[in-house]
Amino acid sequence: MEIADAVVIGGGHHGLVAAAVLADAGWDVCLLEATDVLGGAVRSAELHPGFTADLFSAFYPLAAVSPVLRALDLGSCGLRWAHAPSVLAHPARSDGAPAAVLHRDRERTAAALEPCDGEAWLRLCEQWDAVGEAVLRSLFTAFPPVRGPLQLLRRIGTADALRLARFLALPVRRMGEELFAGERARLLLAGNAAHADIPPDAAGSGMFGWLLAMLGQHGGFPVPVGGAGELVTALARRARAAGAALRTGERVERIDVRGGRAVAVHCATGRTVRVRRAVIADVAAPTLYRDLLPAAAVPSRLRADLDHFAWDTPVVKVNWALDGPIPWVNPGVGEAGTVHVGADGPGITRWAADIESGTVPATPFLLLGQMTTTDATRSPAGTESAWAYTHLPRDLADDAAAGGLADRVDEVVEAFAPGFRERVLHRMVQLPRDLQAADANLVHGAVGGGTMQLHQQLVFRPVPGLGRAETVVDGLYLGSASAHPGGGVHGVCGWLAARAALADQGLLGGLRRRVVSAALELVYRDSPSAR
Repeated sequence: MEIADAVVIGGGHHGLVAAAVLADAGWDVCLLEATDVLGGAVRSAELHPGFTADLFSAFYPLAAVSPVLRALDLGSCGLRWAHAPSVLAHPARSDGAPAAVLHRDRERTAAALEPCDGEAWLRLCEQWDAVGEAVLRSLFTAFPPVRGPLQLLRRIGTADALRLARFLALPVRRMGEELFAGERARLLLAGNAAHADIPPDAAGSGMFGWLLAMLGQHGGFPVPVGGAGELVTALARRARAAGAALRTGERVERIDVRGGRAVAVHCATGRTVRVRRAVIADVAAPTLYRDLLPAAAVPSRLRADLDHFAWDTPVVKVNWALDGPIPWVNPGVGEAGTVHVGADGPGITRWAADIESGTVPATPFLLLGQMTTTDATRSPAGTESAWAYTHLPRDLADDAAAGGLADRVDEVVEAFAPGFRERVLHRMVQLPRDLQAADANLVHGAVGGGTMQLHQQLVFRPVPGLGRAETVVDGLYLGSASAHPGGGVHGVCGWLAARAALADQGLLGGLRRRVVSAALELVYRDSPSAR
């Protein structure tokens, strides 16, 4: 039987971050990954000779600003970033009219909008200059955040902080209407909001549209040179250099709990690792509480709350190897790394309404990546490695419906780029079941670790509680996208879990654990209504 200070369950990027942070602190760390490769939803592969495809996530604006990943100095482990000539483009129609295009130069972005909106865009950028750092600090810290909001109050004052809070709560459609008179600037917000699973008429969708638009404006949507897997390679090198042991092909089946504390993990291979200090779970919250922990360790109220846990909408993804660039009709689209295509602003609203009402969209809205345009190493010169994904309604596991939707993906691209199909050398579809088979955390093809809608964010993530990494079991911490701050490649979920584990072993660890335990007892105490 092995013994380690900490066991990390899952080798996604959050798990690798946690392993590196704990190993940096001098802990003996053992990471156990169920599949034969590390990375979770940050992986790439050669799907056609000479063409590298990112299998899941691809563009990393959050990684570029993550203080966690910056602190790990992944550049010293071989990671390099690449940028497309322009960040993203959104053609509203297929008639050749100029698309909305986001550049890393704010003046260039503003100049390409309708004349009535250029100055408004620059004012939005100035707003980000004033509040962006504090907003990111608030997002990338344990709940409840303190320093970020205080920084905001000092910088802009109480009155403007209240106005900012209202602004961030706006539905993206309303936000666009309040800020801009023309279509293109509104599209930049609406298309970015569609990266989350929040309907454009729902509160909070504006924040995601604004956040991603401003991140793209100020730092771009970078990709790792050579493929998404290079980010994982760098994280693995960093964790191993700190002393962490990373083991693949080790699926954890259960966690032992004794006296209310996690004391060991057991793998399907027969491997057992006893735990001196902490278990970090880079797994989906329902998997942790329903499958890995003994039933007696999970309060009935928490089990009842998990019945209301909502996944984000399933993804259908199509990957292509093309013998040339996509022949877009609309000017400016060919130089963008990310393309939002298939709907204008009202069309995105209709598309989201179809998904929320359980209807497979007849005309899907797509998020498309032109990877060779962004990173020339992804395919031979003059060709393009590309992908697009869209969504199905929740709880729809019909392969026929998903396959039909994948065919419509090609139809949409062909409509905006006549001749596209003639350039396809190879095509591979990833249905929701394929995504889950490749990474068990992508349940039903959901890639965000749970919905990003307001009822499952902050203190409500993954269920009503503290919105922190601590769990109802001492020494066990949730470090996946199911925990605050949620989906995206930023490493913060794993970092917060590791930092919580280290704090519980510090000088004030005993007091801290008692305070957290008392708070959890209040939240999850069984009641007659919960039984």
